[in-house]
Amino acid sequence: MIKKTDFLKLGKSGESNKLEFKEVFNESIFKTISAFANSYGGVIIVGVGDKGEINGIEIDDKTYQNIINGVVNKLGIAPNFEIFEVDGKSILKIDVIKSEIPISFEGRYYKRVGNTTRQMNFEELKRFFQRDIRWERLSERDFKIDEIDVHSVRNFLRTARANGRLAVFNVDEPIEEVFEKLGLTENGKINNAGMLLFGKNPQKYFDYARVRVVRLKDDITIIGDRWIEGNLFNQFRETEEAIKNFINVRYEIKGFEREDIWDYPLEAIREAIANALLHRDYLRPINVQIKVYDDRILFYNVGGLPEDWVTEKLLTSHTSIPRNPTIFNIFYLAGVVESVGSGIERMMKTLKEAGLPEFKIEANHTEFTLVFLKNVYTEEYLQKLGLNERQIKAVMYVKEKGKITNREYQEINVTTKKTASRDLTELVNIGLLIKQGTTGKGTFYVLKGHKRDKGDIKGT
Repeated sequence: MIKKTDFLKLGKSGESNKLEFKEVFNESIFKTISAFANSYGGVIIVGVGDKGEINGIEIDDKTYQNIINGVVNKLGIAPNFEIFEVDGKSILKIDVIKSEIPISFEGRYYKRVGNTTRQMNFEELKRFFQRDIRWERLSERDFKIDEIDVHSVRNFLRTARANGRLAVFNVDEPIEEVFEKLGLTENGKINNAGMLLFGKNPQKYFDYARVRVVRLKDDITIIGDRWIEGNLFNQFRETEEAIKNFINVRYEIKGFEREDIWDYPLEAIREAIANALLHRDYLRPINVQIKVYDDRILFYNVGGLPEDWVTEKLLTSHTSIPRNPTIFNIFYLAGVVESVGSGIERMMKTLKEAGLPEFKIEANHTEFTLVFLKNVYTEEYLQKLGLNERQIKAVMYVKEKGKITNREYQEINVTTKKTASRDLTELVNIGLLIKQGTTGKGTFYVLKGHKRDKGDIKGT
């Protein structure tokens, strides 16, 4: 909570390249947020006049939430919002941090010049896209323009314009100009990002820039194997198709429409593929690897967590820090990903809606493995395992409730404590349930792979 004394200091300092006062929340604020994100970060105070006079704003919970959702949806970033009172008047503070990738509003990019917000012209935009030098920005090879897949570039431009993220470009612009403005050239030469994103055959130069999708019966028995090549947009599409060929689909009729129900929601699969392609370390010659088992899918890529990050931070609201910001930005402009670090949250949501267990993550600063777990605990599957009716009923109970105790087992099956203990022990021994908690009344059982199960990931 900001103190009145701190606010008065802000008011006296006046507007600057990092501070903007607004009397009301309007469209100009979206442009200012874009400008701060593209410059050095900054703070917007809503409810204050240009000279720092406190006017206040009327803002209830619904309006506040609409403002937050509007910024996230229109800009793809999530600044920090705070409502506070000064002299009994409500003030909204929006704290914007510098973004690692360019942020646009309605397809246009803004920057901060002194205490004003200005739209970037083509030359400024070109320099802005070229401000960082990483592997993706290097051009140690002499790539030729005829090695670029023009069809892929035109498709990208049409898609980016259609979703309002790149209105400043025309679909028929010369490829050289498009690449220059998007930061896909260095000193007139196509860089690594340009070749990897839109090349006809990037593997001519980057043999390791492939995806391997393997269908496994167990850790050593391969029953299906696909190698995916081409540019990153091609890899993204074909990797999804390869995975779909290795998992099951069933159909449900809803009204007059047929709905495909896959083992795993396709939205979550796409997020996982994009994560592996866009955040991998392309300096290391190791392919993206995807392993499809009967009961799980593993997505592996080299290139782990950012410095000072731990796995737990990924599971909370966080800002996106892409390893390859130019490549990530092109996928963002195409509408494949968002720039608010919300991919993990979306995967969690879609898996939960599909009734699947929470995914698992194994990550350090050099490698990243994401695991989707399949819901294999159907009555038919449990009968094949030789479970009795009591045990099947118990497993279904745990699927719904998350856990079961010995007493609950007795109650749902109308049986004795001795029988319940014997049945539960069998379920633990065959690997269906995991016993947790302290001895006695504190003991309970959860499904293996359930979010309460903190066991290690196998098969990596």
